Amino acid sequence: MAESTPRIGDPKQFPVVGIDDHLPALAEQLLTPAAVRERFATARPWTPEFAGDGQRLFPNRPTTRASVLVPLVARDDGLRVLLTRRSDQLHDHAGQVSFPGGRVDPGDADAVATALRETEEEVGLTRDHVQVLGPLSTYSTVTSYEVTPIVALVQPPFQLALDSFEVAEAFEVPLRFLMTPAHHQRRAMQYQGLSRQFLSMPYHGIDAQGRPREYFIWGATAAMLRNLYRFLGP
Repeated sequence: MAESTPRIGDPKQFPVVGIDDHLPALAEQLLTPAAVRERFATARPWTPEFAGDGQRLFPNRPTTRASVLVPLVARDDGLRVLLTRRSDQLHDHAGQVSFPGGRVDPGDADAVATALRETEEEVGLTRDHVQVLGPLSTYSTVTSYEVTPIVALVQPPFQLALDSFEVAEAFEVPLRFLMTPAHHQRRAMQYQGLSRQFLSMPYHGIDAQGRPREYFIWGATAAMLRNLYRFLGP
């Protein structure tokens, strides 16, 4: 019988053990489209803070390569990160906030091709609106995925078309909010005999129906955003 991905349940139930408000927010001048383009064009070295979730739950499971798009949408009030909330009917990671993306297909030329294809399939964002800037460091999950985040600038106007089986909602979060560590919570958990911490970035926004909603960004998505913070920093 194949191993199934265990369900964590509600990650908000785990206690906050720290808030990273000792770290500075990135300055507005580092978060413009021009500045982000320039950062990817330079070879300045950097060190990712998070390489992965921690110890794998299934050490004998083969590694699955995947890729996600980190879409930075150029709005009049600044860059915004396009995120998705996964459908509640999915078997794995139901209801979680994530970047658009998925596993590599044999026909994909590289990680960029995977990210662009999966994004178009999941949310209908066509690649003519997307300027790929480059990858961040690969991120390893406890469920044996090796995920390559591909950062891109997205130019409006565009029309999304969600795959309702996979995606319940697409929404945007200001990049400056996510690049402010005072909004980064560290939570502690005990799970399947393992102790670990994970990042969360709760964001209070407005859903597609105009209603206030909390979007709970956590786990691998939050960790990759924290790596973006390290990459874009001075």
